[in-house]
Parts: sequence; C-alpha cells; structure tokens
Amino acid sequence: MTMSDGGSDTIRSEFITGLRNAHALEKQARQLIERQLERVKSYPDVAQKLRQHLDETNAQEERLDQLLARFDESRSVLKDMATQFMANMGAMTHAMADDEILKNTFANLAFENFEIASYRSLISIAKAGGFSQEAQVLQQSLNEELAMAKWIDEHVDDVTQQYLSLKASGQKADR
Repeated sequence: MTMSDGGSDTIRSEFITGLRNAHALEKQARQLIERQLERVKSYPDVAQKLRQHLDETNAQEERLDQLLARFDESRSVLKDMATQFMANMGAMTHAMADDEILKNTFANLAFENFEIASYRSLISIAKAGGFSQEAQVLQQSLNEELAMAKWIDEHVDDVTQQYLSLKASGQKADR
C-alpha cells in the first residue's frame, strides 16, 4: 500500500503507530488476565468471563499482527515488553491488597474503557486513510471490548456483594 501525498503518509504513519500501540495494549491485557486467572478462586463467574476474554484478547492480538503484516510492518517489541511489565507490576500490587478482587474489577473496567477509546481512535484513523477493510477488522475487536466493559460494569455490584458476603462469613474474600 503506497500513499502519494504527505497527508496520506502522515495518516499511514499514525495508523501503523496506532496498530503497534493496540498490539502492546493487547499484550498488556493478556498479562493482566493471566495473572488474575492464576489467583481468582472464589468468583467462578469472573474467572469464566476472564477466560472467555483471554481467548478474545489472543484473537485481537492475532488480528493486529495480520493488519501490520498487510502494511509490511511488525509490532513494537519494546512497547510490548513495556506494557507486559506494567501489567505484571499492576497485578502484583493488587495481589497484596486485602480487597484484590475489587481492585481488579475496578482496574479491568478502566482498562477496557481505555482499549475502547484506543480502538475507536484507530478506526477513525483507518477511515481517514481509506483503510475500510482494516476498520472492519478493528470494529470486531472494538465490539468485543465493548461487550467485556459492559459485562464488568453490570457485575460490579455482584462482585462487591459476594466479596462482602465472603468477608462477613470469615472466608477468603480477596480473590
């Protein structure tokens, strides 16, 4: 795919940067989910949804790899490594908390909304650059992120009430 004018070159460059950033975000998401799945014990609904979203995250990462390949580009290893490190540090910080499940729930909702904004911006850039097929691929990932954010939002009360119930009964409630 070649562009003839400077504006198109700028859009292409921004699109590639956005794809790399999204790829790094999906790497970060995968690390967060994997760390949480290692620890979540008392919340089977949360664990099931995390497993489902892990599959979606892996598919999103693959889609981004394919999009980058269409432009003869590759992911940014440095960005991927940095975001994975941040994800592991965040998971470790929450693991030390007495209310780990609540902190993870809040962080997951915030992270999903960050990904939603990222995909929306990337789709906007794709449309501006005339990359309509790529925008359709990205829309699939956006739809998955929207569904996950909605699920988390709809279950904050449930997770909180289950946490309180476990805590009140003297059971392990943090995860």
